[in-house]
Amino acid sequence: KDLHEALAAARAEQKTETWKDKYALRAGVEGMINQALDLTGLRRARYRGLPKVRLQHAFSAAAVNVIRLDAHWTSGPVRPRTSNLVRLSYRLTA
Repeated sequence: KDLHEALAAARAEQKTETWKDKYALRAGVEGMINQALDLTGLRRARYRGLPKVRLQHAFSAAAVNVIRLDAHWTSGPVRPRTSNLVRLSYRLTA
């Protein structure tokens, strides 16, 4: 019963404008993190050791910034990620 009440309270809070404003900021940040993961391969560290992994993250952040600047300057969206199956079909038909 307590869980149901907490869920109802959370759903009611989600309908307020202040919650929507906070979530809009979070959605933007999550989109950027997802873009960094997809474009730069941050899901797996390429190196061992914390200093090297931190350097990889810094380079990945710089790469995402350059990609976003290019998209802004050319007024074109970033190309969506292609799935492994689509890439395989491109190789087989080419």
